[in-house]
Amino acid sequence: MPRKPLWIGTSWKMNKGPVAARDAAAQIASIVVPETVTPFVIPPFTSLETVSESLGKTSWHVGAQNMHWEDEGAWTGEISPQMIRECGADMVELGHSERREHFGESDRTVNLKVKSAIRHGLRPLICIGDSADEYAYGVTHETLARQMKIALHGLTSDQIGTVLLAYEPVWAIGAKGKAAEPHFVGVAHTRLRRVLCELIGEENALRIPILYGGSVSLDNAAQYTALRDVDGVFIGRSAWDPSGLAAIMQSVAS
Repeated sequence: MPRKPLWIGTSWKMNKGPVAARDAAAQIASIVVPETVTPFVIPPFTSLETVSESLGKTSWHVGAQNMHWEDEGAWTGEISPQMIRECGADMVELGHSERREHFGESDRTVNLKVKSAIRHGLRPLICIGDSADEYAYGVTHETLARQMKIALHGLTSDQIGTVLLAYEPVWAIGAKGKAAEPHFVGVAHTRLRRVLCELIGEENALRIPILYGGSVSLDNAAQYTALRDVDGVFIGRSAWDPSGLAAIMQSVAS
């Protein structure tokens, strides 16, 4: 099977309000995206519509950083999938470790959100990752398999075919994160692919993009994407400046 296009993108986290986002989106729109890359950007909610409008006629996918699983109701401070669609986005990031650690996100709520996103035509980007303790105790692969299987529970093969997965080791993300060794990432992704094969068969499993995120930079991005079962990178602060994002894209494509 020919290699899938590489998904390359970034989440701005709690950065870039509407004014800064408009400027960044204009720069992003001018990036020459390699044919082998599928690009995406995930701004904060306050900038979602601005960025979606700016990139609407480009090849860029735009996503939200979280959502509630209900369509509407008394959920103060939450955002529904319909609101995300109305803002023009077509993706949603779910299950990021910061949401799990600080806001009580669980495997169960990730599953509810994945089902809701798919129901509303949003592509879920499901984040899974092992903590520093889980890594130290050697249970990384069990942790990732559990998180992924619960996130995908109750979905058909066709529905699973719409998702993106992102392995983000908790110990590798953030300003103090330590980039994972490419060999370790390669083993983790290959084992995730095997679990997907068990769930939906090899042919379908090979179509699911599995991205890596965790201290990805211009220096190491191409090392990760060269691995057989790594189908892209989900970049943090190294890609918050559009020029950094463009440079990483070119390094991966070449």
